[in-house]
Amino acid sequence: MADNSFSDGVPPDSGEAAKNAGGPGQSAAPETQLEGSPAEKLTDQVMQNPQVLAALQERLDSVSHTPSSYIETLPRAVKRRINALKQLQVRCAHIEAKFYEEVHDLERKYAALYQPLFDKRREFITGDVEPTDAESEWHSENEEDDKLAGDMKNKVVIAEKPAAEEPNPRGIPEFWFTIFRNVDMLSELVQEYDEPILKHLQDIKVKFSDPGQPMSFVLEFHFEPNDYFTNPVLTKTYKMKSEPDKADPFSFEGPEIVDCDGCTIDWKKGRNVTVKTIKKKQKHKGRGTVRTITKQVPNESFFNFFNPLKASGDGESLDEDSEFTLASDFEIGHFFRERIVPRAVLYFTGEAIEDDDNFEEGEEGEEEELEGDEEGEDEDDAEVTPKVSHPEAPDPQCCSAGLGPMLPTLGRWRCM
Repeated sequence: MADNSFSDGVPPDSGEAAKNAGGPGQSAAPETQLEGSPAEKLTDQVMQNPQVLAALQERLDSVSHTPSSYIETLPRAVKRRINALKQLQVRCAHIEAKFYEEVHDLERKYAALYQPLFDKRREFITGDVEPTDAESEWHSENEEDDKLAGDMKNKVVIAEKPAAEEPNPRGIPEFWFTIFRNVDMLSELVQEYDEPILKHLQDIKVKFSDPGQPMSFVLEFHFEPNDYFTNPVLTKTYKMKSEPDKADPFSFEGPEIVDCDGCTIDWKKGRNVTVKTIKKKQKHKGRGTVRTITKQVPNESFFNFFNPLKASGDGESLDEDSEFTLASDFEIGHFFRERIVPRAVLYFTGEAIEDDDNFEEGEEGEEEELEGDEEGEDEDDAEVTPKVSHPEAPDPQCCSAGLGPMLPTLGRWRCM
């Protein structure tokens, strides 16, 4: 008996019947429709490429291993405990703010101890007091060479007229002006017409806010009587904040300068270097007559330092140029307070500037060495990724008040 059952539910000749279903004169369906489109073929070929698969896997790994994506995968109970840790972190930030407030109090205490020494420094600079032999004794590294040169000079017989008596000016002339000239950050602010005024500068002091008052410090610039203005002292006040931001408490890294106030300079007639007078011709539209008018416009000067841009306090954001100007102002004020005033004599002689330069060169050298190691490792790889250099740009987060965190060091805050 013939077996009429179909092993797989399809008649044996069903494939042939499908091909000839169109009957005589009709062609069979194209085979490409059964095998898939060219795009699908290309996708299959790409997915079979080991290099492509490895690249895709690396991309997926980098995405899946980000901290935020990892946190999202945690159970709700673990997330709840993480939130509790964040609350503890906020409390730590408030304790840190109290720490910096006490540092400010300690800084005020030691400023009182420094001040008698700074007062004596001013007396030596101005010539009001002449230092004693003991006070003026200093052993330099080149002391032996200087002594040898002096001995040789004394042994040489000079058959010329006696040398004129060495001048002995009062105090140390142009002490603070020389510091301005030596320090690039300050010399960039000084115009040629500012120089005669700065030669009358006798002292710069830093004063801290009183206990119980909002955190701040004042720079005082003391001038001798001069032909430019009547103020004996010009002041610049920097207001500070040492508390976590309610909207972003985790960003707190220490005190920051948030605003500053200058002072009014009482210029003598025709001596104001912060403005210049220009002449402009105007033509009458109707009569055609021409008249000349004079107009005062702002002029670049160091003394604009005492008329600072105000930080926006009404919630409105400043434009990019204003933010840069304000950040630069804060940086200069911080530099006066932390470097210039405490170490004035070393900036006068240039020793502090050389130390700063050597420190910066050391950092650059270390960076180059590390880059060299990285390049050496890259040489072993089959494919080297090119390095992309980015232009240096001012960082608004540097130093205090958008200029970066300050660390307490021996009663003074240091930039990180």
